[in-house]
Amino acid sequence: MLQREIDPEQAADIAKFEVMLDRYLTGDLDEDVFRVFRLNNGIYGQRQGGHNQMVRVKVPYGAMTPEQLDTMAHIADTYSRGWGHITTRQNIQFHFVPLERVPEVMRDLAAVGLTTREACGDTVRNVQGCLLAGACPFEVLDISAWAEAAFQHFLHNPLAQRLPRKFKINFSGCATDCGQAMFNDVGVIAAARTLEDGTVEAGFRVFVAGGLGANPYPALALEDFTPREELLATLEAVLRVFDHNGNRDNKLRARMKWVVANLGIEEVQRQVFKERKFLLASSTWPGGIPEAVQKGGDAPAGVAVGVTPTPMGQGTPVTIGSADPQARWDAANVVRGAAKGTVSAYAWAKLGDITSDQFRALASIQRELGAEVRVTNRQNLVYRGLTEAQLPTLFSRLSVIGMEQPGAELARDVVACPGADTCNLAVTQSRGLADAIGQRLEEEGLADVGGVRTNISGCTNSCGQHHVADIGFSGAERRAHGQSAPGYTMLLGGYVGETQVHFGERALRLPAKNAPEAAVRVVRRFAGEREAGETFRGWIERSGGVKAIAADLKELDVFPEPSEAPEFYVDYSETGPYVAETGESECAT
Repeated sequence: MLQREIDPEQAADIAKFEVMLDRYLTGDLDEDVFRVFRLNNGIYGQRQGGHNQMVRVKVPYGAMTPEQLDTMAHIADTYSRGWGHITTRQNIQFHFVPLERVPEVMRDLAAVGLTTREACGDTVRNVQGCLLAGACPFEVLDISAWAEAAFQHFLHNPLAQRLPRKFKINFSGCATDCGQAMFNDVGVIAAARTLEDGTVEAGFRVFVAGGLGANPYPALALEDFTPREELLATLEAVLRVFDHNGNRDNKLRARMKWVVANLGIEEVQRQVFKERKFLLASSTWPGGIPEAVQKGGDAPAGVAVGVTPTPMGQGTPVTIGSADPQARWDAANVVRGAAKGTVSAYAWAKLGDITSDQFRALASIQRELGAEVRVTNRQNLVYRGLTEAQLPTLFSRLSVIGMEQPGAELARDVVACPGADTCNLAVTQSRGLADAIGQRLEEEGLADVGGVRTNISGCTNSCGQHHVADIGFSGAERRAHGQSAPGYTMLLGGYVGETQVHFGERALRLPAKNAPEAAVRVVRRFAGEREAGETFRGWIERSGGVKAIAADLKELDVFPEPSEAPEFYVDYSETGPYVAETGESECAT
């Protein structure tokens, strides 16, 4: 692997981690203190307890190099269980890493320019960005360099080390909002305004206080237009207002959405604009065009003459009319329209999991094609900067490693959080359910249905983003016939896009073992009843709403007697009776 000299700041972080780890292992450092320190360095405890750790690697706006992909393979084999997991926030996670070996992992990551710093804890988390930024025919600006600038500005920033709670920033290049800016603490969407002299100025619309979790909130517009020169100063001003007003006594009500709920959006706006006005006097003032943007540029990709751009975003209509495997993949996974003369194509990662062999192959493909790679918020990868002539080669290479399935915007692309496999808070095996739904869709011939997203979370915290999916499942403990059993709440009609967010409405509760059948019935009905170009939300409204859809599923909310169907009382991927075991929430630490 090609390695670079480790950044001195990262080297200091790793050296400090080694010192603190040694103090903890020898009993010289309090457990609670070490937990906070560990989390701020991106190392998260697992439900298995002991020294099993989850290592979260920050991948700002999803961009990865071949050397970094090779390093993911090395880490998976050397420290973890042979595979890694792409998250819905464009991180890559490795589980079952021995605590004592974490410094080695950190050094391997630092050698290829990656870090775990502030990937967990009450910090500014990984800065997300639209997966096709710089390659999207619809974008107003290429937000890549802006996301990089925000990442650089807040990493190690003294303001961001002990916040009231975690703080998430997200960038999208246009109103389509593929980056999902509308449910983050700060969501930035590139926009344009026409000036009095008729010229058009590109800049941003900044949204604040969005969030999911048990109490989802839609992000609200901070102002109509934020000039490019003021964007980073605006982000810092919002962070300062959060730091001043966030609830430090109750972590469950500490996010930016609660600040707005308590103060009102008008007062939050007043404070942000005041902070921004006087930020010039601060040593951290980040006004003007950031160096990363000056160096990398932010000009949009544009639209190629004579080419109809591939539709983007949730609800994208996808029609597969061929039996040829490559033609099917091309119809679902290839994006065209950029004036730069390039195309982009997805590599589908089932459940967001990638083995070490796949990581190495993906790196080799990237080198061979000279392409860019980004991990996506739907747990896949996208190759960018391709030519039409390279598409057959990419498809052939992906076929060898089992990542050639047409998955983008199709029903088979089920998203799930890690669930009770490793998470302390999860009460159900969300990954097992996702796999079961995927298998049923394949069996029923429904996996290729386009325009429907299914997301699953193992608890109400929505790490699987079930609130914004067309079909969402949230894990819950159920009681039936005197026993505990795994169950889910099913939501329908979630959506994010066009600077809007709609949270799914509760349809009904289900035994976990009936959830795949419920998903299949909804997808089958949608596929059979929708009109040309109709979205999932549009179909629901035309069909009488969520309650009407749920009425046809009510028979599935039944638990048989344990003696008749004992499998209903055992969760997916488990062998013994279901027990809703949860541990201390490091999410709220």
